[in-house]
Amino acid sequence: MSDTSMRAVVQHTVGGPDVLSVQQVPRPEPLPTEVRVKVHAAGINPVDWKTRAGAGMAGVLGDPPFILGWDVSGVVEKVGFGVTTLREGDEVYGMPWFPRAAGGYAEYVTAPARQFARKPSTVSHEQAAAVPLAALTAWQALVDTAHVESGQRVLIHAAAGGVGHLAVQFAKHLGAHVIGTARANNHEWLTKLGADEVIDYTAVRFEKAVSDADVVVDLVGDLHDTSTRSLDALRAGGLLVAVPAGVSPELAAAAEAKGRRVTPFLVEPDGPALAAIGVLIDSGEVVVEVEEAFELEQVAAAHLRGESNRTRGKLVLRVAS
Repeated sequence: MSDTSMRAVVQHTVGGPDVLSVQQVPRPEPLPTEVRVKVHAAGINPVDWKTRAGAGMAGVLGDPPFILGWDVSGVVEKVGFGVTTLREGDEVYGMPWFPRAAGGYAEYVTAPARQFARKPSTVSHEQAAAVPLAALTAWQALVDTAHVESGQRVLIHAAAGGVGHLAVQFAKHLGAHVIGTARANNHEWLTKLGADEVIDYTAVRFEKAVSDADVVVDLVGDLHDTSTRSLDALRAGGLLVAVPAGVSPELAAAAEAKGRRVTPFLVEPDGPALAAIGVLIDSGEVVVEVEEAFELEQVAAAHLRGESNRTRGKLVLRVAS
């Protein structure tokens, strides 16, 4: 590989995992206020495979070809003019540019320096790459959107997933009584992470078990009417944060009729929040679950694994050769 090119996962059409292939592409150059990061690992998220198939953020990225991936952990390799917060050699992690293309499935990415934070020192690049999008989604939903306070009751759907297992820990950090929905095999693990109650959604209708939550974080969407049913799990005036599916006119009307609040949500790049999250990780208060790491050339298999919806925590790609 020359010093002007790099390996990257490129797709030239939307479709199944087989449209992903590793190719040589030009290496990006940082603009003023940007850094170039040599990517050691890249996180894989549901938005990745949705976008690959033509949904997700495909409308934002435009027509292929494009390079997927927003979660990265690596080392600052070049600093653009005006950058004062980072230096060459700094280990960083981030979720740059979301929802615009970041090109995280590649050996190098460029982005504004302030969209990165220093990597937590106690975890590997593979673990750190699993954090940004999932952790920022959980953090911004609970802290910035729901303003969760100590003593409140918070119900988290898909609690064993990438976002969910971090949301459980953040809600506990905020002093909430945490309730999660997950399959029975994940209950003991979620309890160790801080969940006060765990509901097996395959055996019990969660709205029959919970009726007084202050906040519901729906990480499932309207599959099996999860968002609509969640209104009955809320107290009067409680808030539903509808993450993947947003708020349809029907859901908004149902919430108003029941005296509940509902809001859509989309995560944003947030270097300062990642710095705060890194402190929690380094202190041991928050742990990151990586179920499996794949080589860059195994990206199609990684997507297949993710789409099974049976993973605990996160999947990542090893990028640095």
